[in-house]
Amino acid sequence: MSAPGFWDDAEGSQAVVGRLKTIKSYLKPIETIAAELDELDVLFELGAEDEEMAAEIPDRLASAEKTMEDLQLTALLSGPFDGNNAIVTINARDGGTDANDWAEMLLRMYINWAQSRDYSVEILDRQDNEEAGINSASIMVRGPMAYGYLKGEIGIHRLVRISPFNAEGKRQTSFAAVDVNPDIDDSIHVELRDEDIREDVFRSSGAGGQHVNKTSSAIRLTHLPTGTVVQCQNERSQHKNRAMALKMLKARLLQREEEKREQQMSEKYKNMAKVGFGSQIRNYFLHPEQRVKDSRTGYQNASFHDVLNGNIQPFMEEYLRWRVKTD
Repeated sequence: MSAPGFWDDAEGSQAVVGRLKTIKSYLKPIETIAAELDELDVLFELGAEDEEMAAEIPDRLASAEKTMEDLQLTALLSGPFDGNNAIVTINARDGGTDANDWAEMLLRMYINWAQSRDYSVEILDRQDNEEAGINSASIMVRGPMAYGYLKGEIGIHRLVRISPFNAEGKRQTSFAAVDVNPDIDDSIHVELRDEDIREDVFRSSGAGGQHVNKTSSAIRLTHLPTGTVVQCQNERSQHKNRAMALKMLKARLLQREEEKREQQMSEKYKNMAKVGFGSQIRNYFLHPEQRVKDSRTGYQNASFHDVLNGNIQPFMEEYLRWRVKTD
């Protein structure tokens, strides 16, 4: 980073800074626990003769245990792309307008979670629904272990509430699908043939500046062999939107191959509850009582609004521990 001309390449330098943050996130708990254990050694020695010193030991032990838990959790983020940034895509599913509103609530939840961890968020694509909420949205989340944490969010999220869009005040069940892909750089090779990709150019939609709905700068790419579709409309430049859409497509295809490889390596997956883009992973209840429960781990939070405000880290950590047990 101190080399001459390092900052001249904005994209390259940003990638290096991201890798540095990831490395530091691994090293920090190791350095912290080593220092705390050294201090405890001294306290035990001095505490044998000094009651005031001895009284500090329980709190220091508790702190060391918490640091060790953090270190153990970091060790679970050992996948090949766990340290990468993440591309999160949310699609409204069954439930009509309620589902569109629910998809937008989830979008806000993930943005709040990212910001609470000092991660940066960039909206890559957003398709607003005419009545309320969104049809779909894609965001880039940049920060240490972003993909490692967010990969556990892949699947169907189910909301049960009294519908604000129903004049009779009936209970409504809505669904939204969340997909997460690692942001990959050019060092990862994903073979894409031009004849396998269909490109559509269209005008951007929704709020987002003077260029919206005036220029055909938005890009949609369809990978014909797999039916995978991605789109980007965040940039004013058609060229930049194409580059980002291509990056999103590569990430999707890479994840598909990684999932196939994992399934081939472990026969246990045949007996596990289905986990993936098409499976229900979490239930959010506003009626008859407030609670959010993960259908895989059993972890739950009794405050719906706390979760929707971005407090989903405990769900992510429980998922990581659950994967170790099931694997």
